[in-house]
Amino acid sequence: MNTTKILDAKGLACPMPIVKTKKAINELESGQVLEVHATDKGARADMTAWAKSTGHELVRHEEENDVLKFWIKKG
Repeated sequence: MNTTKILDAKGLACPMPIVKTKKAINELESGQVLEVHATDKGARADMTAWAKSTGHELVRHEEENDVLKFWIKKG
């Protein structure tokens, strides 16, 4: 998967990962992919709900060494 931009939101508590994700995705073109790294466990549910409510696609998510990684395709 081609990532256009990587957002490091590690160490940030809710709602900052979503706030920063929203800002970063606004800088992308439709169809481009934003990769987000977060450590806030609430981010899993937040990212899923946010992507669904804003028309973006949560393509994939995984956890690696306590870091949650999300790939969001701009709608």
